[in-house]
Amino acid sequence: MKQKLLNAQIVLADGVSAGSLEIRDGVIANLLGEAAGASDTVIDCQGDFLISGMIDIHTDNLEVHIHPRPTVQWPEIFASAINHDWQVLCSGITTVFDSVAIGDFHSSGKRSQILDNAIAALDKARAAGVLKVDHLLHLRCELCDQKMLPIVERIIDNPAVKLVSMMDHTPGQRQWHDARKFREMYRKKGIRVWTDQEFEADMVTWRRQQAELVPVNRTAIRTLCEERNIVMASHDDTTVADIDEAHADGITISEFPTTVDAARRAHTLGMKTVMGSPNIVLGGSHSGNVSAAHLAELGLLDVLTSDYVPGSLLHATFMLASRGTPLHKAVAMVTKTPAELLNLHDRGRIADELRADLVRVRLIEGVPVIQNVWVSGRQFM
Repeated sequence: MKQKLLNAQIVLADGVSAGSLEIRDGVIANLLGEAAGASDTVIDCQGDFLISGMIDIHTDNLEVHIHPRPTVQWPEIFASAINHDWQVLCSGITTVFDSVAIGDFHSSGKRSQILDNAIAALDKARAAGVLKVDHLLHLRCELCDQKMLPIVERIIDNPAVKLVSMMDHTPGQRQWHDARKFREMYRKKGIRVWTDQEFEADMVTWRRQQAELVPVNRTAIRTLCEERNIVMASHDDTTVADIDEAHADGITISEFPTTVDAARRAHTLGMKTVMGSPNIVLGGSHSGNVSAAHLAELGLLDVLTSDYVPGSLLHATFMLASRGTPLHKAVAMVTKTPAELLNLHDRGRIADELRADLVRVRLIEGVPVIQNVWVSGRQFM
């Protein structure tokens, strides 16, 4: 199978070049070469941008399809996985790390209940050949949960597991350094309303669990990952001490740092920072933490991830470009850099002999609109 893509603005690792390329047997060929010879299909890109398929290393979107409302669980999780797959494909994401939470912090056990079924649904869909994009697993480990470790030990040898992040959502530190915001968020979501006395009592319990469980679980997770060469990330780093602890554990990714100080320290130590693309589109953090756009201005932002809105990934990329980040550097945040971080050496750039994961994008009134998507050379749109 041979396909030619002509008249594109091709976003490369070092800039943007007008030209063409070919897709042969699922890989990129004849990049910026002469478009000569016969082809099964020819597409005139009409000056649209052509970028590498995006790599999303953290999305809660599968969980959103399983629980479309807080009190609703979709009756067929296999169908949820298929719908999730189509949504990320239509967002220009060709490799997705489905982020599954292991352990609960006031989700009433909901996440633990769906975990096995969610992974099984993905495995079933992959085996049936019905997934359109490449699905990998990101295990989000709640270190302050006493049930977390046995679950990780049970599923970490799934070959799709390529990333593990260490989380600690105990109120009073990291994302919830202001415990009042934690309390208010749970009230607004209708999850739990505490009296002052109840909240103080729970805080005592949570702090005790944190002291007892987090150090032991950190060590255990680190050992499991090192034995399998699985990449590790920290989560919601807030202080320099948070980053230093992560770096000492061999962690290479600081996911959602909440302060400039944390992001700057991560860069000083050679770690990469990851921020949610909704933070860019919304103009700031919905939790009141540091702005992703501000980190980009400071040169402290390395990777964007969709977090909870798949469509925001492409939108945020072009928003950064419209604000002064060179387009090829903005695109690298969702392609080249995550590929390098997660050892995906066959994708993430438009270059000869790499996977033909491609997205054709047209700007309409400043908004990036997807025209076509290819995954390993197979065209879906």
